[in-house]
Amino acid sequence: MKLVIGGYSQGKLAYVKQNMCPETGEPVILNHLHLLVRDCLSEGRCPEEEITDFLKEHPDCIVICDEIGNGIVPLDVFEREYRERTGRILMELAKQAEEVVRVICGIGQKIK
Repeated sequence: MKLVIGGYSQGKLAYVKQNMCPETGEPVILNHLHLLVRDCLSEGRCPEEEITDFLKEHPDCIVICDEIGNGIVPLDVFEREYRERTGRILMELAKQAEEVVRVICGIGQKIK
Protein backbone atom coordinates (compact mmCIF):
# COMPACT_ATOMS: atom_id res chain seq x y z
CA MET A 1 0.00 0.00 0.00
CA LYS A 2 1.11 3.53 -0.74
CA LEU A 3 -0.18 6.61 1.06
CA VAL A 4 -0.47 10.05 -0.52
CA ILE A 5 -1.38 13.06 1.62
CA GLY A 6 -1.62 16.79 1.09
CA GLY A 7 -3.86 19.79 1.42
CA TYR A 8 -7.14 20.37 -0.37
CA SER A 9 -6.77 20.85 -4.16
CA GLN A 10 -3.02 20.27 -4.21
CA GLY A 11 -3.07 17.82 -7.14
CA LYS A 12 -2.82 14.54 -5.25
CA LEU A 13 -4.87 12.42 -7.66
CA ALA A 14 -3.19 13.93 -10.73
CA TYR A 15 0.21 13.26 -9.15
CA VAL A 16 -0.74 9.64 -8.45
CA LYS A 17 -2.00 9.05 -11.99
CA GLN A 18 1.07 10.66 -13.55
CA ASN A 19 3.78 9.25 -11.28
CA MET A 20 2.56 6.16 -9.45
CA CYS A 21 0.47 4.26 -11.98
CA PRO A 22 2.22 1.77 -14.23
CA GLU A 23 1.54 1.90 -17.95
CA THR A 24 -0.06 -1.54 -17.84
CA GLY A 25 -3.15 -1.50 -15.69
CA GLU A 26 -4.15 1.00 -13.05
CA PRO A 27 -3.86 0.18 -9.35
CA VAL A 28 -6.84 0.43 -7.06
CA ILE A 29 -6.99 4.00 -5.75
CA LEU A 30 -8.88 4.92 -2.60
CA ASN A 31 -9.32 8.67 -3.03
CA HIS A 32 -10.72 10.99 -0.33
CA LEU A 33 -10.05 8.73 2.64
CA HIS A 34 -10.99 11.61 4.93
CA LEU A 35 -14.53 11.60 3.51
CA LEU A 36 -14.82 7.85 4.12
CA VAL A 37 -13.87 8.45 7.75
CA ARG A 38 -16.45 11.26 8.02
CA ASP A 39 -19.20 9.11 6.49
CA CYS A 40 -18.41 6.17 8.77
CA LEU A 41 -18.47 8.31 11.89
CA SER A 42 -21.68 10.11 10.93
CA GLU A 43 -23.38 6.75 10.30
CA GLY A 44 -22.07 5.12 13.49
CA ARG A 45 -19.72 2.74 11.68
CA CYS A 46 -16.08 2.06 12.57
CA PRO A 47 -13.75 3.58 9.94
CA GLU A 48 -10.73 1.66 11.21
CA GLU A 49 -12.47 -1.68 10.58
CA GLU A 50 -13.69 -0.68 7.13
CA ILE A 51 -10.24 0.55 6.09
CA THR A 52 -8.60 -2.62 7.43
CA ASP A 53 -11.05 -4.76 5.46
CA PHE A 54 -10.42 -2.72 2.31
CA LEU A 55 -6.65 -3.08 2.67
CA LYS A 56 -6.97 -6.85 3.09
CA GLU A 57 -8.81 -6.98 -0.25
CA HIS A 58 -6.49 -4.49 -1.97
CA PRO A 59 -3.02 -4.68 -0.36
CA ASP A 60 -1.34 -2.94 -3.33
CA CYS A 61 -3.71 0.03 -3.43
CA ILE A 62 -2.89 3.72 -3.28
CA VAL A 63 -4.68 5.66 -0.52
CA ILE A 64 -5.15 9.41 -0.98
CA CYS A 65 -6.22 11.68 1.88
CA ASP A 66 -6.48 15.40 2.54
CA GLU A 67 -4.58 16.74 5.51
CA ILE A 68 -7.35 18.09 7.73
CA GLY A 69 -5.64 18.53 11.08
CA ASN A 70 -4.11 21.95 10.49
CA GLY A 71 -5.73 25.21 11.46
CA ILE A 72 -8.18 26.18 14.14
CA VAL A 73 -9.55 23.41 16.36
CA PRO A 74 -13.30 23.17 15.66
CA LEU A 75 -15.81 23.92 18.43
CA ASP A 76 -18.10 21.15 17.20
CA VAL A 77 -17.51 17.83 19.00
CA PHE A 78 -18.12 15.75 15.88
CA GLU A 79 -15.65 17.82 13.85
CA ARG A 80 -12.95 17.40 16.51
CA GLU A 81 -13.54 13.64 16.67
CA TYR A 82 -13.46 13.41 12.88
CA ARG A 83 -10.14 15.26 12.64
CA GLU A 84 -8.56 13.26 15.46
CA ARG A 85 -9.67 9.88 14.14
CA THR A 86 -8.52 10.74 10.63
CA GLY A 87 -5.11 11.78 11.95
CA ARG A 88 -4.72 8.61 13.99
CA ILE A 89 -5.77 6.48 11.02
CA LEU A 90 -3.20 8.25 8.84
CA MET A 91 -0.48 7.62 11.42
CA GLU A 92 -1.26 3.89 11.37
CA LEU A 93 -1.45 3.78 7.59
CA ALA A 94 1.90 5.58 7.32
CA LYS A 95 3.47 2.91 9.54
CA GLN A 96 2.12 0.16 7.28
CA ALA A 97 2.76 1.86 3.94
CA GLU A 98 5.69 0.92 1.77
CA GLU A 99 5.78 4.53 0.58
CA VAL A 100 4.34 7.83 1.83
CA VAL A 101 4.25 10.92 -0.41
CA ARG A 102 3.13 14.44 0.50
CA VAL A 103 1.91 16.49 -2.45
CA ILE A 104 2.08 20.28 -2.42
CA CYS A 105 1.28 22.35 -5.53
CA GLY A 106 1.28 19.16 -7.57
CA ILE A 107 4.82 18.27 -6.52
CA GLY A 108 5.31 15.05 -4.60
CA GLN A 109 7.82 14.79 -1.79
CA LYS A 110 8.58 11.26 -0.65
CA ILE A 111 8.61 11.21 3.16
CA LYS A 112 8.87 7.45 3.57
